Amino acid sequence: MADTTVNDIIALCKRRGFIFTGSEIYGGLPGAYDYGPYGVELMRNIRNAWWNAMIYSRDDIEGLDAAVITNRLMWKYSGHEANFSDPLVECKKCKARMRQDKMRDPTKCDNCGSTDLTEPRAYQLMMGLSIGAVAGGEINAYLRPETATTTYINFKNVLDAKPHKLPFGIAQIGKAFRNEISPRGFVFRMREFEQAEMQYFVDPAEDEKYFEMWKFERLAWWVNVLGIPAEKLRFMPHEKLAHYAKAACDIEYEFPDGFDEVEGIHNRQDFDLGSHTKSQNEFDLHAKVLDNKDSVIKLAYSDPQAGKSFIPYVIETAMGVNRAMFAVMLNAYTVEDLGDGKTRTVLKLKPWLSPVKAAVIPLARNIPELQEQASNIENALRKLAIGRIEMENSGNIGKSYRRHDEIGTPVCITVDHQTLEDGTVTLRYRDTMEQERVPVDQVPELVRKIVMVA
Repeated sequence: MADTTVNDIIALCKRRGFIFTGSEIYGGLPGAYDYGPYGVELMRNIRNAWWNAMIYSRDDIEGLDAAVITNRLMWKYSGHEANFSDPLVECKKCKARMRQDKMRDPTKCDNCGSTDLTEPRAYQLMMGLSIGAVAGGEINAYLRPETATTTYINFKNVLDAKPHKLPFGIAQIGKAFRNEISPRGFVFRMREFEQAEMQYFVDPAEDEKYFEMWKFERLAWWVNVLGIPAEKLRFMPHEKLAHYAKAACDIEYEFPDGFDEVEGIHNRQDFDLGSHTKSQNEFDLHAKVLDNKDSVIKLAYSDPQAGKSFIPYVIETAMGVNRAMFAVMLNAYTVEDLGDGKTRTVLKLKPWLSPVKAAVIPLARNIPELQEQASNIENALRKLAIGRIEMENSGNIGKSYRRHDEIGTPVCITVDHQTLEDGTVTLRYRDTMEQERVPVDQVPELVRKIVMVA
């Protein structure tokens, strides 16, 4: 069959309720999308899989959920206010605006081909806010452009509330906002998106060890938990390091138009805690930071054995949840040839990621006994608290199977006339289309085993 395209996923997302265009009835808004009934479930399952790997499977990482609206000073000292910008070029002929670093030819307008372009200028990516009754319109706060900085400023709060020895981490999942010049690639680059980031604080003498450790920890998660084949992923070291970085690389996924970033792993040295700490001159900072006279807290770690305080280095893992969902759907989307000119579309998701964990399908809508038995099975499955369970009551078994193939439901349970005779139902498996009869009382445990996280 033909290779999967972005348009295949866009069509599936709209048709089956994964992702809709934001503000669609008013013409939409570039870079904004709404997540439908199955999209919210898939996103939630990816978040839960990440949270399980970072928090529940370890004892050295704590969770955080920081505010989205943030003090302007945070972004002044992080360097975002002065440096977080893209080079913007405007075509004098058609007035189109473009990111110079993303243009097909930096000397020609992507829209009309004119060479009459303005000089590039910095375009601020942060979304400024004017909050409070006396703000007067000036920017005095920002919607955060990332979750990481809101983690750094809570370093001491978390450490005081839940003491740890180094190394330890702080993880959070949440919304971030960027005033992108040209949102693109469906949900790949948006103005409102979700990040899953973990900041791992380490002794400066051990930074390289933990940088390498987290590279391979994260790659293994993409393969084993999200189900992405290893050959469709690669490490891509940064050719040019940011001013704060000692080392950095991306995990890239092979999208239809080539490899692109889905997660970054960075050795940020002591830049972040050093930028926001009080009394910077008391610490031997390696990174170059702005002189901070506004911070009221020392963001340092006290080593009781060595009898000293120092600023830890940070190893960061940063994943775009929307991009992860996009990559997962692209990888899972399959069109199979059934012969005689027939095909089926199936989303071969890992069962623990599937928006619907199981569908119960009574063979007929007009037979009360079948409806009652199906309802009993549905209720038994819901008591497992494993995720969404659906009753599929269309009365057309073939169409029901096809719909659940498309949304990725791993197993369908068909209740038929034989169920009333011998207390068995048909389990039909998504990936193989194989079917087997099992006793009704075995269904909950069989479904639970199918959708358990690896």
